[in-house]
Amino acid sequence: MATIGSAIGPTAWAAIDAFEFNTPAQEQQYRTLIEELRCPKCQNQNIADSNAPLAADLRQKVYEMIQAGRDNTEIKDYMVQRYGDFVTYRPPLKPLTWPLWFGPLGSVVIVGIILGLWIRRRSRQIEPAMLSEAEQARLANLLEDDQSTNKANATDGNSAGANLMGEIPAKENS
Repeated sequence: MATIGSAIGPTAWAAIDAFEFNTPAQEQQYRTLIEELRCPKCQNQNIADSNAPLAADLRQKVYEMIQAGRDNTEIKDYMVQRYGDFVTYRPPLKPLTWPLWFGPLGSVVIVGIILGLWIRRRSRQIEPAMLSEAEQARLANLLEDDQSTNKANATDGNSAGANLMGEIPAKENS
């Protein structure tokens, strides 16, 4: 039985926050705030969904501040002052938070510029291969010989195209 208890893990036995509120409005305020505040440790979870001890402490602090009569702005300001703008999922637009707001777009633009310059430079480096006059004459002779061979095979009844397809011409019995 002890083995099963240890296999389930401590998260199964973790305490669930059970706060009592004076009014339904306070409970709604609490739910709204814990959904909007990000766990500084987990970074991609709000404090409502995080099981981190820090998130539990933040939920407790939000509860205490609501019980003390603080409004959402005061509670968020306290959290931002203590943990920085990162603690809110919607940080305010100010010079300090510009990287949070414009960083992803800036990264895409920079990668696009670099890719465009690379493609442009690469296309300039690739020059089409030009044949010399001797090579052009040799190519013309090869093409002419090939055309005359195809015409000769066509008149003999032996199609060059059939040979290219892997068919074996029938042997003539002499």
